[in-house]
Amino acid sequence: MHHDRRLDILREARRETEETAGTPGPEFYARKLARVWERASAAPAYRALGPFSPEAFAALAPTPREELKARPLDFATVTPGEALRYYETTGSTGSPTPTPRLAEDVIWNTVSVAEAWRSVLDEDERILSLMPSDVVPVGDLIAQVSDYLDLSHVRAYPFAAGITGWDRLVDLWRGYRPTTVFLAPGVALEWTRLAAARGLLPELGAGLRRLMLLGEVNTAPFRTRLGQWWGADAHDASYGSTETGTLATACAAGGQHLLPAATYFELDTGDAIVPVRGGGTGQLVVTPLNAYARPLLRLRTGDVVTLTHGCPCGRDTALVTVHGRASDTLRVHGVVLTPRDVEEVVFGAAEATGYLIEVGPDGDFAQLLLERLSGADRIDEPAVAEEVRRVSKERLGLSWDRVAFVNSLPQRTKSGASQKSWKRSNIRILERTP
Repeated sequence: MHHDRRLDILREARRETEETAGTPGPEFYARKLARVWERASAAPAYRALGPFSPEAFAALAPTPREELKARPLDFATVTPGEALRYYETTGSTGSPTPTPRLAEDVIWNTVSVAEAWRSVLDEDERILSLMPSDVVPVGDLIAQVSDYLDLSHVRAYPFAAGITGWDRLVDLWRGYRPTTVFLAPGVALEWTRLAAARGLLPELGAGLRRLMLLGEVNTAPFRTRLGQWWGADAHDASYGSTETGTLATACAAGGQHLLPAATYFELDTGDAIVPVRGGGTGQLVVTPLNAYARPLLRLRTGDVVTLTHGCPCGRDTALVTVHGRASDTLRVHGVVLTPRDVEEVVFGAAEATGYLIEVGPDGDFAQLLLERLSGADRIDEPAVAEEVRRVSKERLGLSWDRVAFVNSLPQRTKSGASQKSWKRSNIRILERTP
């Protein structure tokens, strides 16, 4: 914020965010969509666009996420070197996607997220971010939101080899005494396992108010389990991507709401693509309204979501449950599994700090390995394993060939969304034996 133009952007973003609390009306969307349409026209991928009209927008074919990943800079209005910030996606589901951002992109996204998180975070927070700070934008976003809200914060990604590490994290935690911690679910599991093994959970959990989870699909049973271990509230902090920016944020009641003033949302139900009004399930289609370096029109996110209303917090914006990428499925014994399916069963029925599915090459064999919490009483494990089998059969229609507890799982299941995808880290295809 070193010159007037950026301060003007900040003031405009704050004013509009405050004035459009809730779901904006048709006039707002007509104006914002016309502007993003005009900006997108400067990108090679959209140069054939004609004049904007609501009818032209509705007739525009959606942009497949695969097309964006195949030629990402064709959708950009600037080169990487002209951007204020240059990011890339993690590459967990393929090649990393270059993502330049201008000051406008950074400021608008920060303000919309900060104003949404204002209802969750207290004025005296000490924020510890265990999210990555290189290449991907999430670490920067948390720091920027903390600056905007004038909250104390520190970054300490434990997988940054040679800088933080788990031992230093213990000392930093003791000295800083965080009240809110931002981290990925996989990192939360590994940190919980290590803290429990050292007998530090009660000490480190003292004074902790909440855990804010980002970067991966997580479920209510997982958040409940994590909150019990740490004696704190666990929130699904936000949902979005490097390509789109933040699409939804947590509320004080534990829900996660779309940000309709920052993005125009549509839902592909399979029969049609319709604007988000009521509830429903389908693939989310988004047009970020405040994108400048890479405006995107009707991007198919690949994420299957369910939208509902009626949150106890009082917001009228849609609640979103993210089931995961449409490609993130696994078929075993004729049953199709998603990350949410598996994790609702695992963390609802077992006190486990992780899981790994081992599958036969033809999907004709599947065993579930559960990582035991350090110090847990093993005498109950056979009964817990049987309960996991029972619930899996009841809810998923799946009969595991074997469910067993192990001391530890590969670290790749824990490093968080910065380094892994569900299929790469939580599933292992077994080799066929002669």
